[in-house]
Amino acid sequence: MNDILVTGATGNVGRHVVSQLAEAGIPVRALVRDPSRATLPDGVQAVRGDLTAPETLEPALRGVDAVFLIWPGFAAETAEPVVEAVAKHARRVVYLSAHVPAAGDDDDEPTIFHQQVERLIRRTGMAWTFLRPSGFAVNTLGWADQIRQGVVRWPFGAASRSLIHEKDIAAVGTHVLTSAGHAGAAYVITGPERMTQAEQVRVIGEAVGREVRWEDMPPQEARELLLASWGDPGFVDGALRGWESFVTSPETITDTVEGLLGRPALAFRQWAEDHAADFR
Repeated sequence: MNDILVTGATGNVGRHVVSQLAEAGIPVRALVRDPSRATLPDGVQAVRGDLTAPETLEPALRGVDAVFLIWPGFAAETAEPVVEAVAKHARRVVYLSAHVPAAGDDDDEPTIFHQQVERLIRRTGMAWTFLRPSGFAVNTLGWADQIRQGVVRWPFGAASRSLIHEKDIAAVGTHVLTSAGHAGAAYVITGPERMTQAEQVRVIGEAVGREVRWEDMPPQEARELLLASWGDPGFVDGALRGWESFVTSPETITDTVEGLLGRPALAFRQWAEDHAADFR
């Protein structure tokens, strides 16, 4: 078997894909900016490259059969040369996309940015599989400082989400990369239950051993904070609209993780226990 190249190899999802492939004895290359600083499992080849500099990818892609592609950012116009470089060498690609519609919505399309990247991939002729996860449980690490203080202030505490553990995203990615029958599939993958943001905070507090309460923040105040952090008004407003929508139309739940892996998706409480040290 030729190598599988994993981009975002030291990130929240990519590092689990790398370790799961290595544990399965699959030849895997990890794309990193600086191989000398990358901490990777034994047997994993660190290869230098940067998705924001497509000209650096050629050596890393030589001899690669498949690529697990995680795009670092929200600028689809910069993705075209990367996708072209991948298609020049790889036979197939698994792309970590996204999914945000509310429950009861028959639209399985991803967000606009990911739609654009998916469209680029489709045009290449490679065999492709798209993973469209719901909200990432790991994003709640953004509350860590507030968790330590005992109060989380954020908008839309009643927003109900089906957050997915990053280990499940990686496990689905690893399964798709190492088994047949997934070409042309777009898998919407979610956690096994819905939980409001206020409930998420309570569960994290229980995992940490600290009582934590929720306090709703006015959306306009959150918008100002997010603009200072993210910069893009369109992206900020889209995120706020999305969270607000989950108050009246909770995020969808699928059984795709169980269907593919033969076990239930990991619950948010499991994620909180796995990350308890990050909140202490």
